[in-house]
Parts: sequence; structure tokens; C-alpha cells
Amino acid sequence: MPRAPKIKSITAKLTPEQKKHYDNLMAARDAVMGRVRSYAEDALDCSNADKRGVTTHMADMGSDSSRHEMGLQLMSEEGDVLELIEEAIKRLVENKNYGICQDCGEPIPPARLEVRPYAVYCTKCKSIREKSGGNRLR
Repeated sequence: MPRAPKIKSITAKLTPEQKKHYDNLMAARDAVMGRVRSYAEDALDCSNADKRGVTTHMADMGSDSSRHEMGLQLMSEEGDVLELIEEAIKRLVENKNYGICQDCGEPIPPARLEVRPYAVYCTKCKSIREKSGGNRLR
């Protein structure tokens, strides 16, 4: 495992609180990667139905196509989450504003970071963004 020494050197520099956040981020990353692999396997399975000799009806092909498109959309969304996780890990390790709301500058509540360790907004600012269609109201 060539990755283990690097992880140990990273985590050795972290406080116990940061280590807890790091572990949560790594668990979230592993979960997302697992879902991406699952979606990819389903997408490949769906697109290879004809090659396996499976006779398909036109309606089945439409369903397969729809399922394939949905799987690709889910993979794209999970890719976005993975990017947020990687950015959060970088902020945490470099000790640059991890756990600080990018809108108001206040600390993100610990309960929110437990559920969503890659959160970039506090609950209040996230709610404002959702109500305004993703834009910050000033």
C-alpha cells in the first residue's frame, strides 16, 4: 500500500479534532467512490446487453437507455461531491478555512460537519442560497 505512509504523515500533523474531520472526509470519499463504481458497472452492464446475446424489445431498449442516462447523471453528481470532498481535505490539511462558511465567515456547526463533512456553507447561508436559487443574497 504505497498510499499509507503519505496518509500517516498527513494525519500526524493534525489535531485530534482535525483527525476526526479527516476520517469523516475519507469515509465520505470512500462511500462516493463506491457509488460511482456501482453506477459505472450498471451503465456498462446496460450498454452491453446486446453483446451478451440478450434479445430486447423496443420498450426494453428505451428503459435501458433511460436507466443508462440516469446512471450517467448520478455519476456526474457524485463527481461534483467528490470534488467538494477533495477540496475540503485540502482546506483541512493546509489549515485553510476548513469548517468556515464561505459566505458569512462563521464556523459551520459541528453537527452539520458530522453529516456533511465537505460542507462549505453554514446552515443559515445554505438555506438562503436554496431559497434564492443558489445565489447568495446580500
